[in-house]
Parts: sequence; structure tokens; C-alpha cells
Amino acid sequence: MFDKYIICENDFRNVKEGTQIVGFQFKARLPYYRGLGISMIENLAVTVDSAKYPREAIRISLHGNTYTMGEMEMEYVDRWEFGEEGLITILKPGGLTPGQHKIEMVVTLRISYLPFLSIGSDAKIIAIS
Repeated sequence: MFDKYIICENDFRNVKEGTQIVGFQFKARLPYYRGLGISMIENLAVTVDSAKYPREAIRISLHGNTYTMGEMEMEYVDRWEFGEEGLITILKPGGLTPGQHKIEMVVTLRISYLPFLSIGSDAKIIAIS
């Protein structure tokens, strides 16, 4: 239901540390009608232009905190609220080339009252400058 809203089309950019481009970022939302503790996010899978990025390359920033996928598993206080834009950073030396890129994201959630995992996905073509 909320899948088409996962990937935000604003703020798609490369990330610099000093003079080096170390990756790229985009904003995303949860495909769920209410907020969740981030430990209930089983997985975020990101593919750009058919290149799949490993969990180890993915970071998410919420409320001034940045987490690896492993750190999210053990975070029991912070939440990702409905409609809130989280900043997704993918570590990739050199980042992405300027121009359009196809971003795909699959979010796997563990919902306390469901006996199965909830999976949402979105794909968009977005330009990076």
C-alpha cells in the first residue's frame, strides 16, 4: 500500500569526506502505516543500476544517529515513524556518476502481531547531480 512512497525523490547525492567521495545518499520512508522500533527492521536491500549493495555498505540516519544494519538489530529505543524520511547512505568509493540512476529498495519488517515478515519494495529513476 505504501510501497510507492519508500524512495524519496529529493536529496539524491554523492557523499564527500574531505576531498574524497565515499558513497551516495537518498531519503526513504517505511512501507508501514505506523512507526516501528528500528530493531524490527530485518533488512534494507538496495540496488542501483542492477548493482546490489551488501548490508555492510548500508547506513541509516534517524534523529541525528547513524546505524549500520547490525547496530539496528540491537537498538531498542530509537524508532522510525510513519512518514518520516530516513537518510540512507551507501558506502561506495567514488560514489555514482552524474545523471539518472535506477534505485530499487526492499524493506523487510518484523511486525509483532504478524506471523510472517512484511516486505515492501519501490523502484524509481532519479538523477544525481
